[in-house]
Amino acid sequence: MISIKRKSLGDFIGDIIIYTVMTALALVMVIPFVYVIAASFARESEIQSRPLFLWPETPTLAAYNVVFDMSDMGPTVLRALAVSIGITLVGTLVNMFFTTTMAYGLSRKNLVGKGPLLKMVMFTMVFSGGMIPTFLIVRSLGMYDTFAALILPGAISAYNMLIIRNFFLGLPSELEEAASIDGCSDIGIFFKIALPLSMPVLATFSLFYGVGHWNDYMSSLIYIDDQKKYPFTLVLRSLVMQNPTETTEAELPPSDTLKMAVIVIGTIPILCVYPFLQKHFAAGTMVGAVKG
Repeated sequence: MISIKRKSLGDFIGDIIIYTVMTALALVMVIPFVYVIAASFARESEIQSRPLFLWPETPTLAAYNVVFDMSDMGPTVLRALAVSIGITLVGTLVNMFFTTTMAYGLSRKNLVGKGPLLKMVMFTMVFSGGMIPTFLIVRSLGMYDTFAALILPGAISAYNMLIIRNFFLGLPSELEEAASIDGCSDIGIFFKIALPLSMPVLATFSLFYGVGHWNDYMSSLIYIDDQKKYPFTLVLRSLVMQNPTETTEAELPPSDTLKMAVIVIGTIPILCVYPFLQKHFAAGTMVGAVKG
């Protein structure tokens, strides 16, 4: 006979408190995002008169028509989106290549000088050269006003590399020994055994790197001078920080609704990618964090 354990009054009250707090936190995070979406379809006068709403009284596509108007703002926004997508894809591939190769090398027991190398990596987590020395190096290497300046200076995150290294340390050594006996080289073991077994952690940190590239605007602000190379974040920043337009209701572009529409357009790509990688978060981050 299976006995069903009933919850005590204290457990029941505790569950109510937990669910109440979690619901409140969820609303705090979701409501602003819903408001941004609703405001992007609202009229300028409604945003000025209503401090908060989750559905516009008279929905309109005026802001989106302005954004995608190919005779005015459309080319700038679409070009910026293409630049951001390219930087995100290429930058994430570069990040994961250098991070995984360095993490796998530092996880090998027979690596000569592994201890000093690890100490050097951990040193960079505490101390850095700073913005001005980094800028001087980027300019001296000829990367100023190029997309390489947005990718190569941050090619490896020391924190991410150490977590991936800990994950590699937890892989069964018997698999590598069997592959070595069969004549597989170290590179073959890395690509044929280590990487396929590390998909959860790779997917997790690929998303971390990708979101970082997509949201980064400081690097572009410092290193990019040509406006045609501006990523989407710089275009969004210029719209958000501009002064409100002193126009009538019938005139376009509407200032606040235009900002909301651009924010929604910039959020959609990450929202489309996130659900496919969300299931790997707990497995990838926790396994890499507790082993080693």
